[in-house]
Amino acid sequence: MTRPTSRVLALLEMLQAGGTRRVADLAQRLDVDERTVRRYAAHLMDLGIPVQSERGRYGGYRLAPGFRMPPLMLTDDEAIAVMTGLVIGSRAGLVPDSTASESALAKLRRVLPDASRTRMEAFLATAAFTAPAARKPPVDTGVLLSLAVAAHENLGVDIAYTDREGRASVRSIQPHHVVGHAGRWYLTATVEEHQQRTFRLDRISRVTQVPGTSQPATGSAVEQAIASAPERAVERATDPGSGSGAGGDRDPDPGATVLTSLARTPWAHPVSVRVQAGPVDVGRRLPPGLALVEELADDPGWVRVRLNAQRLDWVPALIAGLDLPFVIEEPASLRDRMADLAQRLLDGSHAPPGS
Repeated sequence: MTRPTSRVLALLEMLQAGGTRRVADLAQRLDVDERTVRRYAAHLMDLGIPVQSERGRYGGYRLAPGFRMPPLMLTDDEAIAVMTGLVIGSRAGLVPDSTASESALAKLRRVLPDASRTRMEAFLATAAFTAPAARKPPVDTGVLLSLAVAAHENLGVDIAYTDREGRASVRSIQPHHVVGHAGRWYLTATVEEHQQRTFRLDRISRVTQVPGTSQPATGSAVEQAIASAPERAVERATDPGSGSGAGGDRDPDPGATVLTSLARTPWAHPVSVRVQAGPVDVGRRLPPGLALVEELADDPGWVRVRLNAQRLDWVPALIAGLDLPFVIEEPASLRDRMADLAQRLLDGSHAPPGS
């Protein structure tokens, strides 16, 4: 059951929305009787919060005009949830500004009560997170939010974009979703001729709205536009710029679209390997976004794994790590690298201790 203190804070939050709130409505929202609402309002006044009462048929409670609360009033549970999100988001490289998490944590420390602040300091001092992501190029917060709003409201925009070859251009696009994956932000969008493309947000320096008719969607702009990559899709080991996909409609699975685009990014060596297993089993053994796994209609029980690599030195270990029967289709040079790895593993397994 919700504690009385939580309900008092909930009442304060409702009053901060502005206007006069009827006692009956507040009682219904808080799931208490009207007498209890009056007691909660009196408690807020005892704390020095200027709650005003208005009598009459449409009377109720409101906050005094011009009154502003401190930026945040959080319970311990809420504070630890926010702080954990800030720390993890920063270490994963998904906080657009590299200093944003530190400044937000500093504000939390200033507004938390002494007891809560002490507990939160202890949490931050003792918490550890494994496998921190490598520092990625920062994303401009204004670019991220402008694209999220454009995607939510179906607005066309022009973006200043630099591709992975260093070529700068201005592109007219219709944003659909922004996706966080592996420490980077990506954008799925429709470009000319209804082609769907994926762009890295750290390579977008400017967003300009194209005049047109807005068609608002429902819900929060950021909640609707931001999507996380799904676990079932298959990781990138390269550093792609943008890719393409088929179709121009709004994507129902933006995470999978980004991962597919990353896997299709052209590099020096296209690799194709047939593997004896089902697509789900193979997909679980590959990092998301690295490869495409295709079922073979003419070869039941086998799948084809396709990926692109700038260098082949890491590919043999990846194939061996699948621990499944396989046949290398291309490139031919990969067979020699695979045989070399097999010989080194054989030599190592037969070497006597201390040799």
